[in-house]
Amino acid sequence: MPIDDVSTQVRSEIFGTLENGGVVEMFTLTSAEVELRLISYGARVVSLKTKDREGRMGDVVLGYDALKPYVENTNVYFGVIAGRFANRIDKGKFVLEGKTVQTTINDGLNMLHGGVEGFDKRNWSAKPVPAGVEFTLVSADGDQGFPGTLTVRVRYTLQGDVVRIEYGATSDKTTVVNLTNHTYFNLSGEGSGTILDEELTLEAEYFTPVSSAEAIPIGEIAPVRGTPFDFSRATVIGARIGEENEQLTFGRGYDHNWVVRGAVGELRPAAKVYAPKSGRVLCVETTEPGIQFYSGNFLDGTLVGKSGIAYEQRSGFCLETQAFPDAPNHAGFPGTELQPGAVYSSVTTWRFGVGA
Repeated sequence: MPIDDVSTQVRSEIFGTLENGGVVEMFTLTSAEVELRLISYGARVVSLKTKDREGRMGDVVLGYDALKPYVENTNVYFGVIAGRFANRIDKGKFVLEGKTVQTTINDGLNMLHGGVEGFDKRNWSAKPVPAGVEFTLVSADGDQGFPGTLTVRVRYTLQGDVVRIEYGATSDKTTVVNLTNHTYFNLSGEGSGTILDEELTLEAEYFTPVSSAEAIPIGEIAPVRGTPFDFSRATVIGARIGEENEQLTFGRGYDHNWVVRGAVGELRPAAKVYAPKSGRVLCVETTEPGIQFYSGNFLDGTLVGKSGIAYEQRSGFCLETQAFPDAPNHAGFPGTELQPGAVYSSVTTWRFGVGA
């Protein structure tokens, strides 16, 4: 049943059926400025339409029109909620309360975005709420090796030109939690080519360098000034992506975590992107300590999206608001432990508009 408020309509329908008979629902949130579509499989964003400088609506996220390619092409994480621990954990191993935890391994020798069967591969329970939809998931004790039964809630709401994502989780044992959304944006329009001409600003003076192409942080918090990682002022994404730089070589471009300035836990600006072709602007705010900027380096033209156009390298970017990668293995990084009786809470917002 639709739930509407003054500015936002919420509609639901069937998106598809999984092989196990599970029904995947789709929810469409519509305001005067934005249309957002989400599905229960992966609690993911599958479409987001917003206006360009001429007032024309266009889809600005990568993805598919059908369920099957989402089920089959799991290594790109289009639009998903990644968990129970987003990003990477070195060898899938860390020490918690004096005991070694070993998670499943799905990225070379490491764990990525929750392991072999992360939250992206689950069909979440869903219900409409005013101006949005709430997805819930119960991850059993020992799921992918993580301790504790974790109950997760992710609520997407739309008000005018702002998408708000609220995360919450509780556990019956001490565990680690790191949740993010992994949407790929192209503000010139899905299927319109690369994002290399779009201008990025990151509210960050530091980033966390990695040790190799496995993208595991070395534990250092390094200044961006004087490096290709300095986006403290609006900079074209492609301006320095090809420079000779060890960190860029490791990631085949940008695939790193930046340290968001300001107080962790407070909703504050993290990133801004402007697309000169369309005039669209995306502003990101978060309560999280970090933001992973990924420039779509491993897209290779083998996946064909909604527009019928293949997604070439760097045809979308991700801005993943989250804890630092491999945080459980670095005492100097903000903690990710969740104790029984405590509540994990995180908020990220996306505001859409147009620039000059």
